[in-house]
Amino acid sequence: MVDFDLQTSILFLVFMLSLGMFRADTNLNSGLQCSDADNSTSESSFRVNLDNLLGLLTEKGPSSNGFFKTTVGRKSGKIYGLMQCRGDVSAENCANCTRESVAVALRDCLKSKEVQVWFTWCFLRYSNEHFFGVWDQSSAAIVNETNFDNASVISRGIVFMSEVAITAPKQPLMFHAAVLDAGQFGKRYGMAQCTRDISRTDCSRCLDTQLMTFRTTIGNKRGWEVYGSSCSMWYHDYQFYSNISITANDGDRRLSLHGVAISITMGVLLFLFVP
Repeated sequence: MVDFDLQTSILFLVFMLSLGMFRADTNLNSGLQCSDADNSTSESSFRVNLDNLLGLLTEKGPSSNGFFKTTVGRKSGKIYGLMQCRGDVSAENCANCTRESVAVALRDCLKSKEVQVWFTWCFLRYSNEHFFGVWDQSSAAIVNETNFDNASVISRGIVFMSEVAITAPKQPLMFHAAVLDAGQFGKRYGMAQCTRDISRTDCSRCLDTQLMTFRTTIGNKRGWEVYGSSCSMWYHDYQFYSNISITANDGDRRLSLHGVAISITMGVLLFLFVP
């Protein structure tokens, strides 16, 4: 668990993950963020509200197309929470992932009032501050520094993911998956998703910003994942997602990315700090 100053920056703590080792999708704990310990979390009213909130998210989310947001409590005791599963994940796996996320939050962030937990298949967030509908630019990239792609595929892969980023905000669930046929170099699989509390415009901005911010980190890799508070992206050289209907994409369409962010590379992980 990492303490951080909510007024100046947000720090993502992402566990080490070597993406190239896995040839099938695995539901790993990809990141955790806890606010500073707050003794008021031990008050019975907060605990009751938090337990009720997490119970509702666990119960309602998997049966609501993998997304649910709600509030519990009144006035200063109100807690806001949401959960979202990746768009290709079954209701059963969504439910299991949500339960795992709740367990991690209660184990590692028990005294925190603002918590975010990322698994490969789902995302859990709750706070005593209203955050629904607000685009949060914080993101973190996970890459394997030794898993470089063929030079002739690199530019096509970036253009391909730009196209995925264009398409996702237009979809009913702001989720899109596609496949790039790289000929003799095989196929590349991409996916993008936004949390459904933000607008389609902010979804587009969120995904564009992630691509621009991490382009030098992810651009020449065969596999990478970017997790954020408002959107996430996945790219691999194997079919990591479930058997959903997708269309081939040759990556011909280009996208200009704009925005400013500060990033720091550390090992195989990249941490992004946003005021």
